[in-house]
Amino acid sequence: MDRIYFDNAATTALDKEVLDTMLPYMTTHFGNPSSIYSYGRETRLAVETARKSVARLLNAHPGEIFFTSGGTESNNTAILSAIRDLGCTHIITSPIEHHAVLHTVEHYDCGDEVTSSFVKLLPDGHVDLEDLEEQIAAHEGVRCLVTLMHANNEIGNLLDIDAVGEICKKYNAIFHSDCVQTVGHYPLDLRKTPVHFISGAGHKFHGPKGIGILYINDNIKIKPFIFGGGQERNMRAGTENLYGIVGFAKALELAMAGYEKDSAYIHSLKMYMMEQLRKHIPGVQFNGDQEGRCLYTVLSVAFPKTEKSEMILFNLDINNVCVSGGSACSSGADVGSHVIRAINNNPNLVTVRFSFSRHNTKEEVDAVIAKVKELI
Repeated sequence: MDRIYFDNAATTALDKEVLDTMLPYMTTHFGNPSSIYSYGRETRLAVETARKSVARLLNAHPGEIFFTSGGTESNNTAILSAIRDLGCTHIITSPIEHHAVLHTVEHYDCGDEVTSSFVKLLPDGHVDLEDLEEQIAAHEGVRCLVTLMHANNEIGNLLDIDAVGEICKKYNAIFHSDCVQTVGHYPLDLRKTPVHFISGAGHKFHGPKGIGILYINDNIKIKPFIFGGGQERNMRAGTENLYGIVGFAKALELAMAGYEKDSAYIHSLKMYMMEQLRKHIPGVQFNGDQEGRCLYTVLSVAFPKTEKSEMILFNLDINNVCVSGGSACSSGADVGSHVIRAINNNPNLVTVRFSFSRHNTKEEVDAVIAKVKELI
């Protein structure tokens, strides 16, 4: 069987059009954007054109878009800046955030100057907005940072980002959202969404790895996270990842142009796989709000634990099917998934995350279902 890739939430294949856009900046247009002669001017123009394109597609101001190395750097920058520059001394997050947020919060929570707490989760894995508001209100006189991801990378649950933003606005809290799974997958209108920071990463929507964005709302002022030169308007030192920036903008342009068609197609694959799993695998369950407010790209499946199903990730890999147990591939069960432990800590279930892209087919779903039946 040809290799089947069902782990698109981890990373996606680079689009051929994106590569074609990037190639000139790897070869002939190689100038340093900080140089004042023609080679530098043409690459500086490419960077700023890309910034304007990204801003237009996200309905933001170009001055609010900063290019980074990816979602992890963007998350780190936002959290540090909220503490250091914006006076936040309490952080509210959730136990199912990406480790790029959780480990950063843990690092800065010294229990003295900065503290943190987890918002409660509802049984379906969604954030309890009533508890969020109660926690912010309980910290009267303290500026809070709320850092909650727009869509969970393991179970796919979508946050009501506008509702959270309004709660934060009411209490003058700073709001950061890790949008790594939604930039390039949903239309975002940052002029209307009450958020101070969002993070995005190019490789999640058929762009290059090693390039991301941090949106910083014009109404807040922060200092650099990385010091050195004056790149990114003195906000991020270091020679720009020129071909990555150009590739990010092109990938986002293609993703938004094809959004309606691609999202409907990918969602149909996900629903078809759910239907086939229910039909053929007794006792199968699904983590999170899969048929409600959920990513159309992600399907988190819980199989009854047996001697065979415990090894399903390993055996699927041997059979050329690429899937994961969560945010990182594992050959065992989901013991390493903090997300699954937080929402469904059932030792009698084994979780597999299937995640889809426009390159996947119904025939691939059928082949994987047949293989899963054979294996478990």
